[in-house]
Amino acid sequence: MTKIISLIRRELRKNGDVKLRESEQRFFKEKVKCYGIRSAMVVAIGKKYFQEVKNSGKKNVFAFCGELWRSGYNDEARIACDWSYNLRKEYQRADFKIFERWIERYIDNWAKCDTFCNHTVGAFVEAYPERLKSLKIWARSKNRWTRRAAAVSLIVPARRGKFLEDIFEIADILLEDGDDMVQKGYGWMLKAASEAHQEEVFDYVMRNKDRLPRTALRYAIEKMPQSLRKEAMKK
Repeated sequence: MTKIISLIRRELRKNGDVKLRESEQRFFKEKVKCYGIRSAMVVAIGKKYFQEVKNSGKKNVFAFCGELWRSGYNDEARIACDWSYNLRKEYQRADFKIFERWIERYIDNWAKCDTFCNHTVGAFVEAYPERLKSLKIWARSKNRWTRRAAAVSLIVPARRGKFLEDIFEIADILLEDGDDMVQKGYGWMLKAASEAHQEEVFDYVMRNKDRLPRTALRYAIEKMPQSLRKEAMKK
């Protein structure tokens, strides 16, 4: 493990750019660790080593991912996210505890949260829908990123028209959350759900518009026709 991790980090450092690293910081309110590399390059570096890591078995892949997560770097977290998602056809119920632990310990900004939850957690929940109950527990967490994770984990399934009642239940829990990153997260979830269920999501927004923060409201209606957006934004 040590050798491959060292090789990955050497390539990340080699391709890092100081100006890009400084510009990336502008997208975050909190201080982030990054090498300053374009996303496509990070993905390419991860792909270069994935097959060798995969050949050692899923357990070892997850161990590699854990080591990458521990670094705190966004770029290394991106590789860990890609690797765990690449194993989606091999997910088993017990893997959820590993994913949950990574969220609790290592996710500390929106990029890590969204990349991991949109894909790895979203794919897991589609395979094992009984874990929707865990997302509803996450929605009540004291940790802002865990609460955001509850919503953004359902972005991809929502676009496919899945889990609408669960999406509304999670939105209900987060409805008056004061954290703007959580508001954007569940607003995005509702927007994704509107792609397949526009009428139902619009009705939900109208029923709750007096309680919906404006940030969440704007996100939720973003893909709706202008006439519906105007009606939803009326005070």
